[in-house]
Amino acid sequence: MATTQTAPNSICISKYLYSLSQTPQRLRKRMLATWTPDQELNQVRQRSGADMKRKLQWYDLVALGVGGMLGVGVFVTTGTAALEKSGPSVFISFIIAGISALLSSLCYTEFSVQIPVAGGAFSYLRVTFGEFVGYFAGANILMEYVLSNAAVARTFTEYLSSAFGVHNSTTAWRVQVDGLIKGYDMLDFPAVALILLLTLCLCHSTKESSNLNLIMTVFHVVFFAFIIIAGFLHGNSNNLVRPDGLTPHGVRGILDGAAGVYFSYIGYDSVSTMAEEIQTPSKSLPVGIVGSVLIVSVLYCLMALSLCFMVPYNKISESASFSMAFQHIGWKWAANVVGAGACLGIIASLLVAMLGQARYLCVLGRARLVPPWFAQVHPSRGTPLNATLFLGLCTATIALFTELKIVVEMINLGVLLVFYLVANALIYRKYVMISHNPPSHTFLFLFLLSSGAIGFSISWQFHKQWWKLSIFGGSMIIITALFQYMVPACLRQDTEWSVPFMPWPAAMSVFLNVFLISTLKMSAFQTFGIWACLITLFYVLYGVHSTYKAEEFETGVNEVNLNSSILQPKVDIQVI
Repeated sequence: MATTQTAPNSICISKYLYSLSQTPQRLRKRMLATWTPDQELNQVRQRSGADMKRKLQWYDLVALGVGGMLGVGVFVTTGTAALEKSGPSVFISFIIAGISALLSSLCYTEFSVQIPVAGGAFSYLRVTFGEFVGYFAGANILMEYVLSNAAVARTFTEYLSSAFGVHNSTTAWRVQVDGLIKGYDMLDFPAVALILLLTLCLCHSTKESSNLNLIMTVFHVVFFAFIIIAGFLHGNSNNLVRPDGLTPHGVRGILDGAAGVYFSYIGYDSVSTMAEEIQTPSKSLPVGIVGSVLIVSVLYCLMALSLCFMVPYNKISESASFSMAFQHIGWKWAANVVGAGACLGIIASLLVAMLGQARYLCVLGRARLVPPWFAQVHPSRGTPLNATLFLGLCTATIALFTELKIVVEMINLGVLLVFYLVANALIYRKYVMISHNPPSHTFLFLFLLSSGAIGFSISWQFHKQWWKLSIFGGSMIIITALFQYMVPACLRQDTEWSVPFMPWPAAMSVFLNVFLISTLKMSAFQTFGIWACLITLFYVLYGVHSTYKAEEFETGVNEVNLNSSILQPKVDIQVI
């Protein structure tokens, strides 16, 4: 009996060891393997077993984008950015981060119209730069979603306690456990309960979740209007210049603040993951993605200004900053209202982000880069049930322990890197894959553009002379102009939405993402380096072998189908 039971295990181990021995050959074949948009839309999507339900309209997408960003940005990052980095000029930091997000959203939009699948950046990069780059981006987006959702859920607890009039919102309603590392020692059970509740809601229906988000977002925008008007009417404009002026930390503080608040714009990429559930993707996606970024950018700037009107920047609270600001001007009742409204916004943000993270994992499962169990779509509900449940549990576990400060820098680094890759991919796809130009010219342009951006960023960080900054900045402008003049792009088709004035928007996105990455702390790069090694190791030990076998199987099936289609006409002719 023992021999019979262990034999299958021995066979599995020997097969896996054989696969590992083939790793170099399979890496060469799979790392740069690309899929066509048609394969993404049809062949790969069929691996989920059932299609997602196409029920969303353009206004659903705008509401999802706005709802996904609003609660995260203002209530999580504004207070910290104003207090530690930008001062009263935090609204300028939001403008800079908003411009970068808008440029990145334009790149996302063109891809999402041409490849309307749930994979987002993963699918866009896989059809452009190959399997490994797509996998690397998808794994980073997943990491960003899980960590940011956990951090935002903990902020929900702070504002919820503020809504009930609790002043010490950082420690209220949390359980401190002695012996755990600082930053991981405050257990947050309300955050866990919220995530689990939203997970169950998302498992039920995407359309109903979207309707819930739409209702919350409408109330949330009205609530934002109340804060903005109250802040301007009952605040003091002198707070913008005291105690240390509008820019207490100079231009560097504004730019460092821009990198910090970029976390606020995480969420618009969730809209692109809804592409398989939209009735008219080519029309609705541009409105949903770009429209939500523009609306949120305006609201962010006004909210940041209203906060600095009410409180001098050096007295802004890091936790529940808006509630504390209303207490500062004597509106204790409003502080409770702000706490309740912030909770509503945070719930909407979590709802959208958790929608997006499940679809990323679902598509990674379709590609066989993670176990295919995650790719299954529920036949009647039309939702990626397994992926939603798994990520909900992961997010709840992290939310139980981890403070926002520990993960926010790593989140920003991962997101900015993915947006940088998408901007490069759009240029390459437009000027090589669609226009059929030699790839060497485009690769050279992308290399020189990134090199100029890195040179400018390093010069800025090490306080180099302005003339060196001018050389790097001017060289990037000249390189982009020469590329536009010398390398023809594919003519725009009236039936498809595309980014105007290419390659300038994508080139500016490359520069801004590199520059904002350079402002992050070294600890973020160290943590990200560990994460990058882990996901690369997983790809080498599992992903490359799983996709290789999946390709072999489907190639065999296609050959059988092809042979059947060749033989079938002969039978028909004989019958006739």
